[in-house]
Amino acid sequence: MDLQNELSHLQSVTDITGKIARNSAAKKSKSKAPAPPIELSLDALLLQMYDLRQKLDVDGEPGNVTDDDFKSLAKAIEERRKDIDERQKEVYASLTRMGKLLDKKFTMPLPDTGPLFTSETAMEALERTIAMHFFRTGSFNVAHTFMEESCMDAPPAYHTQFVDMHRILTALSANNFEPALIWCASNRDFLISRQSTLEFALHRAQFLALLLSPTDPNARQTAIAYSRQHFPALYAEHGPAVRRLLACVLFAQPGLAGSPYADLIQGPDAASLFAREYCARLGLGEQVPMKVAIDIGGSGALARIEKGRKIMKDSRTEWSSVDELPVSNLPGFWPTGSDLVYQIEIPLPPQHRYHSVFACPVSKEQASDVNPAMMLECGHVVARESLSRLTKGAAK
Repeated sequence: MDLQNELSHLQSVTDITGKIARNSAAKKSKSKAPAPPIELSLDALLLQMYDLRQKLDVDGEPGNVTDDDFKSLAKAIEERRKDIDERQKEVYASLTRMGKLLDKKFTMPLPDTGPLFTSETAMEALERTIAMHFFRTGSFNVAHTFMEESCMDAPPAYHTQFVDMHRILTALSANNFEPALIWCASNRDFLISRQSTLEFALHRAQFLALLLSPTDPNARQTAIAYSRQHFPALYAEHGPAVRRLLACVLFAQPGLAGSPYADLIQGPDAASLFAREYCARLGLGEQVPMKVAIDIGGSGALARIEKGRKIMKDSRTEWSSVDELPVSNLPGFWPTGSDLVYQIEIPLPPQHRYHSVFACPVSKEQASDVNPAMMLECGHVVARESLSRLTKGAAK
């Protein structure tokens, strides 16, 4: 709260318009008015000097200017100088206080990791990763500028595919589903192997866009004609959803918001589903790697690693491997099978948990791809190997 107050005070003393300063001045003592903003003091002084110069230039005769005018100007300069000095002192004092508050707020200094990315190979890998991030997020102008300034010889892999992906995403944002449907038709075998619902989601979104079009007076007939053309091939797999879409036609006027089919308006996001399947077709994950690295590193991973480094430094030990640290009571450290070695555990948000965290209550082992979790008829969950042992024991 103190930091927020200090930021507000700094904003008031550096405000150009003077509105914030006048509002804050009302809360202060009326015995002494605060100095005006520096910009206003300089503008007032320039205006006074301009008026005096205008008097000097009238008919080329200085007779209209008296010594009192110059004395008045000199006095105004001195007053404005004092106002500026007072305001500058407030700014510097506020900056000093805010710096101390920041030091108290963020007590942990930045880790001393030594020089990183100094080799040519490491620099090239970092630059390609950054360029790939720009291409993947659709910042193509930034990507090309970055490549020029970093003197990259060739663009990163898949850059043309990402250009095509964002072309299709742009079309989807304009309710143009044709490019995405063409991509689905050319990659239908891949989508079927993944049991993807992308093609149906696109036809569903197109059907609703036609049905709810505010510019088409025959929106119902247009949507029904579209459903007759495309839904028969999808009915076997999406029968219940297709029936609901056809039934909602009866409630299309004046709208679906107050009908039993209002949930159809907030259906799956076809654009995000398309981006996920497109990246999967390239063998890439749904989430942008650089964003994942920054989210995990900045949300606690680096802080915990730095604590581990401090423990090692205090105990005067060396790091024997990437996942080992000396014994500590530090929260988030768990034994790895030895009484002398602990492993760092990084807390992750749900969207970044890519592996199972299920531990079998029988064997105490963590589930894996070869030993996944299995649910019994009673609702309890155990690992497959434990289920196999339990089944063999029951057979005996």
